[in-house]
Amino acid sequence: MQQTAKMTRYRWVITSMLFFATTINYLDRQVLSLTWKDFIVPEFHWNNSNYGTITGWFSIVYAVSMLFAGKIVDWLDTKKGFLLSIGIWSVGAVLHAFCGIATSGILTGTWVAGFEGAKEAIGTVDDIARVVSVSVYLFIFARIVLAVGEAGNFPAAIKSTAEYFPKKDRAFSTSIFNAGATVGALLAPISIPFIAKAFGWEMAFIIIGASGFLWMFFWVFIYKKPHLHPKVNAAELEYIQQDSVEQPNTNEQSPVKLSYAKAFSYKQTWAFAVGKFMTDGVWWFYLFWTPAYLSSVYHLDSTQSAPQIFVLYAITLLSIIGGWLPTYFVEKKGMNPYAGRMKAMLIFAFFPLLALLAQPLGSVTVWIPVIIIGIAGAAHQSWSANIFSTVGDMFPKSAIATITGIGGMAGGIGSFIINKGSGVLFDYAEETNMKLFGFEGIESGYFIVFTVCSFAYLIGWVIMKSLVPQYKVISDL
Repeated sequence: MQQTAKMTRYRWVITSMLFFATTINYLDRQVLSLTWKDFIVPEFHWNNSNYGTITGWFSIVYAVSMLFAGKIVDWLDTKKGFLLSIGIWSVGAVLHAFCGIATSGILTGTWVAGFEGAKEAIGTVDDIARVVSVSVYLFIFARIVLAVGEAGNFPAAIKSTAEYFPKKDRAFSTSIFNAGATVGALLAPISIPFIAKAFGWEMAFIIIGASGFLWMFFWVFIYKKPHLHPKVNAAELEYIQQDSVEQPNTNEQSPVKLSYAKAFSYKQTWAFAVGKFMTDGVWWFYLFWTPAYLSSVYHLDSTQSAPQIFVLYAITLLSIIGGWLPTYFVEKKGMNPYAGRMKAMLIFAFFPLLALLAQPLGSVTVWIPVIIIGIAGAAHQSWSANIFSTVGDMFPKSAIATITGIGGMAGGIGSFIINKGSGVLFDYAEETNMKLFGFEGIESGYFIVFTVCSFAYLIGWVIMKSLVPQYKVISDL
């Protein structure tokens, strides 16, 4: 009697690699937000608007790059596309460390080799406005390189998930690797400020940035297409390719390429893009501005606020439930993947409303807004895992990275608006001592932004549901 071979589980090894890539991705993003207030401002004299400009440029370049990153990943395919992406962003991360040396060289005409020498040289410059201007432009350049590379992470990761998982499991796999964003943000406050304090802010960028090169080494040997991988047996391959809606393209010699004009002709594309535009900026606001919020409102520096930031992102790990919930709706309630995902997303869209209470209850203790932001962050990551998976539900594998890139571009534009707008608003609120609903100064500015963040998901969900009310697979490519 022939015994059926036990199914291998190599697809989870791929998920683990995607998780580590996303963790590195978010660690690299967080270095600036956790060092600028305490370590970089004394050297370069930035204000909130300057920081908002730098993060805003990151967001808009990331947005534009996402549009092309998806195409490049579809063109190069997953393995090479991911290697190119993480290679560029790791170089960009490390480049931040040398902005001080470049600033001192440009301003004084004398180029020094050491970080401390650069600080001393900058300290001799009387024209503070030039120090601000030159340093901001240099950090924008480094941030642009980082953004161009990081834009490839999610198109490549979503494409990898579509290659290694059936539709019903993709949101769960996505929620796991997407938790890398939370883990990266979780590790950041307990590592980056202390590295910066012990070795200088420059070394924080270098040490964190170099981790990407280590990931590249492992990816070269670990990744192959599932039908070509010796560690994926027939049983696992059959499980991966179980969807009857789309026949697997196992030879992959001539995958269909989706043009931008064709992509934008689908309401499904617009639904995904609108959902990303409305909500990505909320997550990036929490990511980039929470350390500054704790500093400005509660007067906690980056090392003092490490426990709060750690707890905040620990709460965000609850987002793994977000990947499980639509699977429950599909398997237990008999819903199609899109209906199950949209129902889950509607549930998650209500949790960010708690952010309306962050400022009013923050007067009791700093822990209340920290917990609220953590819950809102968990809801966002749950939403994010599912909105990414809607692309795989409705588009063929050959188009997934392209559509993901379009949505990422829309999300980046939304993020630019909220990051740049927040910086300008906070400086204005401080300078004018703006009063609103009992809040004064910068606290009134944060109340406005928290309110916007609260309603973004419900508005996004309504628009998405209006554009694509029912499950409809793209079949005319």
